[in-house]
Amino acid sequence: MPDLPFDTTDPRLAAAAWTRVAEPGDPVAGALRARLGAGAALEWLGHVRRSGRSSPAVPPGGTLQEDGVTVLEWDKAVARWLPRLEDLDIRRELSMLDAVGGRLLLPGDAEWPAALADLAERAPAALWVRGHGRLDRPRPAVAIVGMRASTGYGETIAAQLAIELAERGVVVVSGGAYGIDAAAHRGALSADGLTWAVLAGGVDRLYPAGNTRLLEAVMEEGVVLAEPAPGSSPGRHRFLERNRLIAALGRVCVVVEAGWRSGALNTAKHAEELLRPVAAVPGPVTSMASAGCHRLLRDHGAVCVTDAADVLELLAPSGEDLAPDRPVQPGLLDGLDPLGSRVLDALPARSAASLGSLARAAGLSEREVRAGIGRLELTGHVERSGAGWRRSRGPA
Repeated sequence: MPDLPFDTTDPRLAAAAWTRVAEPGDPVAGALRARLGAGAALEWLGHVRRSGRSSPAVPPGGTLQEDGVTVLEWDKAVARWLPRLEDLDIRRELSMLDAVGGRLLLPGDAEWPAALADLAERAPAALWVRGHGRLDRPRPAVAIVGMRASTGYGETIAAQLAIELAERGVVVVSGGAYGIDAAAHRGALSADGLTWAVLAGGVDRLYPAGNTRLLEAVMEEGVVLAEPAPGSSPGRHRFLERNRLIAALGRVCVVVEAGWRSGALNTAKHAEELLRPVAAVPGPVTSMASAGCHRLLRDHGAVCVTDAADVLELLAPSGEDLAPDRPVQPGLLDGLDPLGSRVLDALPARSAASLGSLARAAGLSEREVRAGIGRLELTGHVERSGAGWRRSRGPA
């Protein structure tokens, strides 16, 4: 059989080829590349194909304790990979990437996200990237995920979290899908923040098609990235493996809405395995859209979050200057002297009152009420209403 039609000693071509040969997150492929390097691993696989596989395929060095792969696992993996060598010419996929103005990233490149090293043998061989942003910006990132069939409540919360996090310089990472993902991306964009979308299929085809404009907006300042090569379809298994990248890229994983079997729970599981803090937003106990969040809170030790300040505390537990001061709602009587407080407290909430009625309600003289009213008018707390006074309709 002919050799592969491209130079396997070129590290970029070889790494890119592995995104076609092996499925995302294949730990046996990761172990093989770690042992031989991407190019030599392809050459060995080509040798196995030419030799006809009369015996179980085990790479040079045999089974090693450090990679933990058995003879049977090697053989099954090779059986998965060999069919994809038949029409493999990664230059075709690189041309597709060029056509959409994308770029290929490899481990060791300046832009490669250091956080992906936590995936060990399940780290990508390469990333296919589109967008004007960069993945090596020195900003913390938070993953915001949830179900596609989201509610208005969930979308509002996801967008608000993303807005407030983006305003603090946090990158919002999500999956570009309908529902909570889209709300999180839109929230970050509305705050002129950065957001990254991790796709399950090739970056040449923005998916879902209904979010094309959103993903194009993401690429203006952020990035759209994928592990499968251009031309790859977003199969269900690829969504599940895509989720590990979302979990790895975020320093915290926030699940906003999730049904009992939502894929967002898979992202949370990956984050937990990577020792990332997992947070969940509570919802109505009657809503099936929040059942998965409540499950995370009850059974998996997720942290309950209700606003961005909660998330920032998880993101910067060591006291980094990220968490905003929590807003304290001013009380009606805050900043008033005792006389003004007493008069304002005596005013009805929704109707006007005369000086005489106020004096009786407050237990003050009319002269004292008149003095108090004068101060309250100056501070904007009260306004005239006919022959009496009422609380101001606008803020003081």
